[in-house]
Amino acid sequence: MSHRDWMAIAREEADRAAAAGDVPVGALVVLDGRIVGRGHNLREAVPDPTGHAEIVALRDAARALGRWRLSGCTLYVTLEPCPMCAWAIAQSRVDRLVYGALDPKVGAAGTVLDLVAGPLARTEIEVLAGIDEDACRCQLDTFFAGRRSGIPR
Repeated sequence: MSHRDWMAIAREEADRAAAAGDVPVGALVVLDGRIVGRGHNLREAVPDPTGHAEIVALRDAARALGRWRLSGCTLYVTLEPCPMCAWAIAQSRVDRLVYGALDPKVGAAGTVLDLVAGPLARTEIEVLAGIDEDACRCQLDTFFAGRRSGIPR
């Protein structure tokens, strides 16, 4: 499967978040061509301030694999990680981060900060940004437009 194919599945996770009234961000952890972790924003549903899609997917993958070091894995996420998530990604030791929409406000994987591949991370994570960016951005824009207009989610 291509990066765009995996991102399409991550967008399905983002749809689950939106359906529950949370910001539509979805994530997948992939190892050897199979999904080993999934997540979408759960901050509102749980409630949990750490319930970001990336954290949920990393936890799911660690449980599935029985290890916290996720070397060999690729994390797909529909929105550039925030500082909390970027640091968790660096600590998880994934090999690659692939994300869709850039986050010009708090993006911490190259846009505003670089906590994933920068000198603080002390690890080498390949980062691919902007994969299927238009579709990922559209999900977010649609969600927030609905919020601004008062349409219930």
